[in-house]
Amino acid sequence: MDPINEMLVSVTGQIDDFMYTWILVFLLVAVGIYFTVRTKFVQIRYIKDMFKNITEKKHVEGEHSISSFQAMMVSTASRVGTGNIAGIATAVATGGPGAVFWMWLMCIIGAASAFVESTLAQIWKVKAGGGEFRGGPAYYIQQALHSRGLGIVFAIALILCFAFGFNGLQAFNMTSSLEYYIPDYATNGVAIGVGIALVVFTAFVIFGGTHLISVISSIIVPIMAIAYILLAIWTTITNLGEIPEIFALIFESAFDFQSIAGGFAGSVIMLGIKRGLFSNEAGMGSAPNAAATASVSHPVKQGLIQSLSVYIDTLLICSCSAMMVLVFWVQNGGPAYNAAGEVINGMQFVQLAVANSVGEWGIHFITFAIFAFAFSSIIGNYFYAESNIRFIKDNKVVLTVFRIFCLAVVMYGCLNSFDLAWNLADIFMGFMAIINLVVIFILGKWALKALDDYTRQRKAGMNPVFIAENIPGMPATECWHLDELEDIGPQPVKEFLEEAIDLSEPVHLR
Repeated sequence: MDPINEMLVSVTGQIDDFMYTWILVFLLVAVGIYFTVRTKFVQIRYIKDMFKNITEKKHVEGEHSISSFQAMMVSTASRVGTGNIAGIATAVATGGPGAVFWMWLMCIIGAASAFVESTLAQIWKVKAGGGEFRGGPAYYIQQALHSRGLGIVFAIALILCFAFGFNGLQAFNMTSSLEYYIPDYATNGVAIGVGIALVVFTAFVIFGGTHLISVISSIIVPIMAIAYILLAIWTTITNLGEIPEIFALIFESAFDFQSIAGGFAGSVIMLGIKRGLFSNEAGMGSAPNAAATASVSHPVKQGLIQSLSVYIDTLLICSCSAMMVLVFWVQNGGPAYNAAGEVINGMQFVQLAVANSVGEWGIHFITFAIFAFAFSSIIGNYFYAESNIRFIKDNKVVLTVFRIFCLAVVMYGCLNSFDLAWNLADIFMGFMAIINLVVIFILGKWALKALDDYTRQRKAGMNPVFIAENIPGMPATECWHLDELEDIGPQPVKEFLEEAIDLSEPVHLR
């Protein structure tokens, strides 16, 4: 690493640490608690409705229309990445088992922010033709706050963060996972081959449009999530005797206030909060871009579904990673150390833990999981970025050039460490999160009024249908002016299965 690049990595790392430790975490927690109280714990009260609304049929015609289930899978695809595997292991190894408790708590609090931002995205979504909708923070900033300039600033920050920063990182994580099998993978041409294959697959998906992205996400995410959960359940069942000690460790470490007082910034509380919030992205302004695409009868329905997506990411996937590494922790009598006496964390810690529980084949499964989760994150992240490119300039030439740049970043990420890009992506994400949190704090009253409208209709035994004119004083919306909606297409889960079968058939048989 040359001196200039090393200096830039150091400076951006310091900015990143300060922003996330002393500004963003406290802002995310404060806004999450505020909306938890204001919504009267909507993320807990309406858990039943979250599952019920997944099966709602679409309400618009068109080949590009997306169901609530598909929209949830796109947002979950972006949320669930390599951080759910390696990030949890790092938090446990660095902060201690108690990080898991604070991760759980922040997940529940953050789900309220996720509900509000996704409900706002639905209220101010726009029509894009062919049954497609687009929306997100940039859109509700322009329509509800009447500030296109701030919307463009947000959109640029999101594009730089997700399309260029995080997608390069996901590509790097995919190829670096091969180090277990091929120690010199970076220099013998394997990384180039993997990069070319990944670019081809990514190009196939992103040039296929948003509907294909939602379909692919609807296939990869459930299959890999279920397989990963089953592995964690097997690990837990075969080590039931360790469970009491694991939970004792979690709670003992979570409330070790003497250790916490010694350095709050690197404490178990801070690491748990950061891992939970930054894994599920609740309140950070990314998932609303997927939430807005769904065809639903009421914005609150998609708000609730996005809260469920937060739970899937953290309470399910992250907890699976936590249980596997903690079984190893208990059986090993603490963390593992390498030959230099350093604590092993990240992906290597997960591989040790899985190999300890299920043997060598578990390492192969984890490698495959990394590839699947990283690929789903790449296409989910692209989905967010495309929506914001179209917000800035909805032009086919611009979009095509942007797609080519995205593919170049994926290729570059397969071949190079992304230290500087990772730090810059973190800074851009922090910047967009600060903008979004302030905006949803200001506009949150409209999400609360929509929730009241949903609750009123639900109590009356109705299937809630949102009409913008029923909310006095609400800024103008492009959608939500029909009082009758018909169901379109098959039941969403049936549609998902049919499209999965269709994609698996050879082209000449379709």
